[in-house]
Amino acid sequence: MDNVHLAALQAKHAGLEARIVNELQRPAPDPSALASLKKQKLRIKDEMTRA
Repeated sequence: MDNVHLAALQAKHAGLEARIVNELQRPAPDPSALASLKKQKLRIKDEMTRA
């Protein structure tokens, strides 16, 4: 995997983490939204570790 692709994955991973934190800070976090964001984040992490 080239550095550009890895950097893009890392940026997406960080963006998803920020969205998760924002959702958790809401008065009533949406469990389905959190689950979806966490799944996306895990997929990206798996792709980064496969390289």
